[in-house]
Amino acid sequence: MLGAPSLLFLQGRVLVWSQMPEGLQRRYGMGHLYFITCSCYRRLPLLGTVDFRNLFVKILGEVRDNYGFALTGYVVMPEHIHLLLSEPVKGTPSTIMQVLKQRVSRSSNRVDPSGQSLPQFWEPRFYDFNVWSQEKITEKLHYMHLNPMKRGLVSHPKEWVWSSFSFYSDGESGLIRIDPVR
Repeated sequence: MLGAPSLLFLQGRVLVWSQMPEGLQRRYGMGHLYFITCSCYRRLPLLGTVDFRNLFVKILGEVRDNYGFALTGYVVMPEHIHLLLSEPVKGTPSTIMQVLKQRVSRSSNRVDPSGQSLPQFWEPRFYDFNVWSQEKITEKLHYMHLNPMKRGLVSHPKEWVWSSFSFYSDGESGLIRIDPVR
């Protein structure tokens, strides 16, 4: 059962607690970064081609520009994505994910690798984790950057261009602008 979002005002800021299934809550308005994980429908490799991964990154950049959030890190895997981002100027991280998922889904042909038509591109929800310390930021960035290597897609994270690794290792811009934490 879902409840209505709760609003709390603290020091002139609106803090939003969104009620989620099974007692989960999203905590926004606290100035944290958010580590977000979102999976393709049935964890199928719908982002398994260069073209689809590039499309995702392009749309991510457009959504960032439209909603005004900092992108601190990311990785696009064949069947899921991880993002480390700030609160947006417009909306919430939930708004960002809704728009991002809709735009990617509408730009795809929604077929699985065997050519079967699919009812959707993404799983309905996403997982988020409030990241409030430099230690957790570093942990989440390492996790994202090592993901392609752990999955056997590359022998070193620098070989996977659909992540923020090149920015943090060499200062290279990569496929999308990265906004480091100051």
